Amino acid sequence: MSTFDEYVAEAAAVPVAGWDFSWFAGRATEQRPSWGYSALLSARMATARRAVDLQTGGGEVLATMATPPPVLVATEGWPPNVEVARDRLTALGVTVVHAAEDADLPFRDGVFDLVASRHPTVVRWPEVARVLERGGDYLSQQIGPDSVGELRAALGVSTPPRTDQHPDRIRAAATAAGLDVVDLRTESLRMEFFDVAAVIVFLRKVVWTVSGFTVDRFRPELAAVHQRIVTDGVFVAHSRRVLVRARRR
Repeated sequence: MSTFDEYVAEAAAVPVAGWDFSWFAGRATEQRPSWGYSALLSARMATARRAVDLQTGGGEVLATMATPPPVLVATEGWPPNVEVARDRLTALGVTVVHAAEDADLPFRDGVFDLVASRHPTVVRWPEVARVLERGGDYLSQQIGPDSVGELRAALGVSTPPRTDQHPDRIRAAATAAGLDVVDLRTESLRMEFFDVAAVIVFLRKVVWTVSGFTVDRFRPELAAVHQRIVTDGVFVAHSRRVLVRARRR
């Protein structure tokens, strides 16, 4: 087994752009929601005419669509991910647009019959409704409240859970924007980290888990997590996921 400092050095060298999680194989696991978001999205994409994937990351999910619609657009706000997404998606006929997560969408009213988003950091519900045509669908898998809270607790971070991620708040916000929620489900999913390098890379990659995370800032707490893994063989946390399917009135 590597030492704590060796794990830290290894984690620092791992690229974190995009949403490719293959590096974690054998080092961390996470249960997947029972609803199978990628399959749901692929089925709906096959019937769409004009679709947009908001906050696409590196375009990993979008690249797996078996039958994409004639017009397919993706947005992403983090510049390193924009380039990753363009490299992956342009050859597939997808237009990738750099658009900040909290800004108005750069599209005209009612242009899409499908708006999708996997793990958005921000949901601008009025903007989602605006760019959807009447009867158009919104399909999203979102982060639920206090996701990976055990890891924040281990680092001594006491950030209150975001109230906008609660299913009741999601339903209320979608309804207020002019969408009818037709499916809303939540699940708690077990996560396992088998070494502290996996913990560090996860926190570097999924930046909203602990705002302002750096190894130097949390070195003593990370060393304690390392010792827990050495003793117990694993650090266990739970991610929360919410499936949202809605339709514009």
